[in-house]
Amino acid sequence: MIFKMILAPVKTHKTDDVVDAAKAAGATGASIISARGTGMREAKTFFGLTLEDQTDIIMFLLEEHLVSEVLKAIEVAGEFHKPGTGIAFVLPVEHVVGLESQIEKFKEVVRDKYL
Repeated sequence: MIFKMILAPVKTHKTDDVVDAAKAAGATGASIISARGTGMREAKTFFGLTLEDQTDIIMFLLEEHLVSEVLKAIEVAGEFHKPGTGIAFVLPVEHVVGLESQIEKFKEVVRDKYL
């Protein structure tokens, strides 16, 4: 099996929508890391203190055939067409361990989808 990872840094108020949309498109789960980010826009200041928007980095480990559909769902749910809402990108995954209990489920999904 070939796996890919989608990383999607998004604003925290969009996290649940993005995860729900990804699951509806075929993702089986996600890992979420709290973070801070900086972008093209300067951070807002208030009495000399910098106010930074919190960001969640959502990680999805997917079989390769699910990537396009899940990525599109993330884009729509995250409203990436609006500036500053988030991005998503795909990385190759060389090796995976710890999925032994899920391999049969992956095979079932593939059989059901393609046979």
